[in-house]
Order: sequence, then C-alpha cells, then structure tokens
Amino acid sequence: MTDGFFKSATVVGLGLIGGSIARDLAAKGVRVRGYDADRAQLDAAVRDGIVSDPLDIEFDGADADVVVLAVPVDQAPAMLRRLSRIARSARLVTDVGSTKTSIVAEARALGLDASFVGSHPMAGDHRSGWSASRQGLFAGALVYLCPTSPMHTPVIDVAMHFWRSLGATPCVVDADAHDRRVAWTSHLPHLVSTALALALDGAGIERGALGPGGRDTTRLAGSSPEMWTAIATDNRAAIDEALGSAERELASFRAALRNSDVGLVRERFAAAQAWFDGRSQES
Repeated sequence: MTDGFFKSATVVGLGLIGGSIARDLAAKGVRVRGYDADRAQLDAAVRDGIVSDPLDIEFDGADADVVVLAVPVDQAPAMLRRLSRIARSARLVTDVGSTKTSIVAEARALGLDASFVGSHPMAGDHRSGWSASRQGLFAGALVYLCPTSPMHTPVIDVAMHFWRSLGATPCVVDADAHDRRVAWTSHLPHLVSTALALALDGAGIERGALGPGGRDTTRLAGSSPEMWTAIATDNRAAIDEALGSAERELASFRAALRNSDVGLVRERFAAAQAWFDGRSQES
C-alpha cells in the first residue's frame, strides 16, 4: 500500500470480491500473487496487469503480508488448512465469505488466533467472475470483522487498517451473531428473490416481461448457484428462522385476500411502508 503497511498479498479466488481486492491492492503498489481454480480467471488477472505472480495449486511462493481467501464458504475451511503454514507468517489472514462461524472455528482450531480475522464485506453483486470485479468496490461499504477471540488483539487493528485502506467501514462482531444477523439482512432477501423467480418461471413469465420493480426484486436470482448453495447450507438454522417469518407474512396476506379483508390488506401494506420509511419496527 502507499503507506507501506502491506507490501505483498496473496489472493485465493479472483471473482467479484477477490478480484476487486486484488485490483485495489495493485493500484496501491502492493505486489499481488493470485490463484483461481478457473485458470481463465487467473490468466485474465495476469493479462490485466493486476496479478504479478500467478500461483498453482501447490501455492509455492505464496508467502505474503496479507492472505485473502475469496472462495465459496464450503471450500474456505479446507483452503485455510492448506494455507496454514503461510498463514502463520502473514500479518493478516482473512476470508470474505457470507458466513463466519465455520471459518472462524477452523482458524481457532488451527491456532491462527494471532493472524486470522474473518471478514464479510457487504458489497456483493449478482454478477461473478473476474470480469465483474472492479476497483473501488468497497468504498463506503460496511465490512463485518469476526475474530477468533472476543478479546481485542493486535490483528484486529491490522484487519481494520486493511479494510479502511480500501475505503470500507469495518465493524467487529461475534461470528455467531454475524450469521444470525445476515440470515435476515442478506440471505433472506436472496432466497425471497429466488423464490419469486421460480414462481414467475412456473407461471411462464420471463424476466423481460417485468417492470422496473420486478426486475429489481428478482436481480439477486441471477447470482451464482454454487456460491449460494454453500451459503444457505452453512447458515441453514438461522435462515430457517428467517424463512419461517417470511412464510407467515405471506400466509397472512393470502388469508386476508381470500377473506376479502381489505382492512387487513391495507394494514400490512401500511406497516411495510412504515418500516421502509423508518417510522416503525412494529408490524
């Protein structure tokens, strides 16, 4: 980085998030080593002048000041084990997955408390791959930081510096609390968008037939099935609770419409509008 805090980085996974981190670091003069299971993604990152040292699956020469795991959450624990030797010598090791409990537990089991802090940047997109990555993605974005210990340790300060240097706003939170929260704030909206897309498909309605609101609501359905299968499975208990609440709201609407209860229908719309306007948290 321009302040010399980090001189080298290894980024494993060069999709939207990993690729954007690599772009930001390279722009700051950090030497970026990179790996992606899809060789075409890695070649593109090298061709664009972002990754200076392409790595193979053995990760020879992957030692760096900071190591970023930007792989699906079901692959992250195994990848962390593979990189544990490198992780012990790094100033910071982090991942960018949408769930944190599993990876933080793995880091703790590997004895990486001094170097690991889990990260979850709230800067996603339905697009994926190197071509979707871009410099400046994290500017103004909230990033949850989940350390292995509730104690404030030096590596937390390193992680906060890292994300602030990319323009993000870091917030430290317990891994379990993080997963419960994002089940509502991130995972439920995605599953609702997916369910809506499936319902429309079942009715023979193409996305092109939707208006702007419908297109906005179904945008998340265009995300990677592999990535979201891993997220939903890893956080299934918390997501189940959130889905149950959404199902009850839909059932309430359906019952009101079946019973021609215009007052209740309007009440539900008004309660949702109040939430949207920030006027009430009660439904």
